[in-house]
Amino acid sequence: MTLNTTASRRRFLFLSGLGLIAGCSTTSVLTPTPGVEDHTAAALPIVNKLRQAKGLPALSSNGPARKAAAVQAIRMAKADQMKHLIGLGDDFASRMKRSDVSLPAAENIATGQSSVEAAVQAWIDSPKHLHNMLGRFSGLGVAVAKTKDGRPYWAMVLSG
Repeated sequence: MTLNTTASRRRFLFLSGLGLIAGCSTTSVLTPTPGVEDHTAAALPIVNKLRQAKGLPALSSNGPARKAAAVQAIRMAKADQMKHLIGLGDDFASRMKRSDVSLPAAENIATGQSSVEAAVQAWIDSPKHLHNMLGRFSGLGVAVAKTKDGRPYWAMVLSG
C-alpha cells in the first residue's frame, strides 16, 4: 500500500465521521455520572441463597465489580440499548481491566425490570445467566441506570 493510499483512507475515515465516533464513543460513556444506582447489597442475599442451595460459596460485594456494573448500566442507558458491546472497538476484557475487575469475570444484563428482585429473577430464569451466577466467582456488583424517559438498564458483574 502506498503512502498516498494510506493518507486517502485516513482522510476518508475522518471525513465520514468514523474517526470522531471511535474517539468519542468510549470516553463519554465510561465516566460514571449521577443517575446510576448500586443495588449490590440488595442482590447479594438473593444470589447467595441460590448459591447456598447448590453448595457454592457466598459472593461478597466487590468494589471493582460494582464499578464495572455501574459503567455498563450507564453505557446501556445512554445508548438505550441492552447490549454487552456498545460502540466501535468495545470488548468485555478491556472494560473489566479498566475497572480493575479480577478475572475470570462474567456479566449479566437486563432491561425493563422495575426492581433489583425482578432483574435477579429474570437472570435466574435464564439458563445462561443462571450459569454465570453459579460460576466460580467471589465478587459481585449490580447497578441500574435509567434513560431520560425512565427505562431501567441493569448490569451484574461477577468477578474472580
